Amino acid sequence: MTEFSAEELTHRKGQLTQRLAELGVRLHGIEDELLSHQSKDWEDLATEREQDEVLTSIGDGGKEEIRMIQAALKRLSEGEYGFCTTCGARITDERLDVLPATPFCRNCAH
Repeated sequence: MTEFSAEELTHRKGQLTQRLAELGVRLHGIEDELLSHQSKDWEDLATEREQDEVLTSIGDGGKEEIRMIQAALKRLSEGEYGFCTTCGARITDERLDVLPATPFCRNCAH
């Protein structure tokens, strides 16, 4: 089913793996930051809680991206990477350059 050369697949796998590692580092930093707050002052505590909400939101987005990358790596290992999971059409290289973990072609993404 794959129309990608071995070189292209290796390149895409490298992109996905690198991004996965970057997200792991970022999420670890967010977790450390969330655990580091120890304020006893009510004003500082309120500010920290607000910041925690932002960090949690960023972390949730990172976790979703990790799930997408893991799914893309699975599709890659199964020879299904680069094809839309909805219609089966090949996803354009331009789209994969911008969104390497995307499971959808441009038409099905809308």
